[in-house]
Amino acid sequence: MSNLGVGVMAPEFTAVTESGETVSLRDYRGKRVVLYFYPKDDTPGCTTQACGFRDNYPVIEEKNAVVLGVSPDSAKSHQKFKTKFNLPFTLLVDEDHAIAEAYGVWVEKSMYGKKYMGIERSHFVIDEEGRIVEAKVKVKPEESVASALAALE
Repeated sequence: MSNLGVGVMAPEFTAVTESGETVSLRDYRGKRVVLYFYPKDDTPGCTTQACGFRDNYPVIEEKNAVVLGVSPDSAKSHQKFKTKFNLPFTLLVDEDHAIAEAYGVWVEKSMYGKKYMGIERSHFVIDEEGRIVEAKVKVKPEESVASALAALE
């Protein structure tokens, strides 16, 4: 369970993007960041969430914000997902789930009676100075986009 609340400094991280570049959260200082975590590329809920952010991206950019999507998938998987759905934002590779752990969203899940570790769908809206202004964990795909947009108002 994430213990990161509003007003807390967002945990710093460095990650590889779908295109193989290395970025750090601090690279985005001066902009607002919608950092969202999703379980898997090209699955129904994750596609809904990604396409919601895609469809609202011009509005997000107008609010001096960027979107960063994070999942444990590989750069190659991210590239396919990004191309297939024409996603205008960066996807970060978190194969060792270090970012998800730092944000408290790498959790035990259960499907068909089997327990396994995975990403809890969530998002964090981070201000220009790196502070969390909204933290939504265990969020539905459609609600994630609407809530993040409201937090950017």
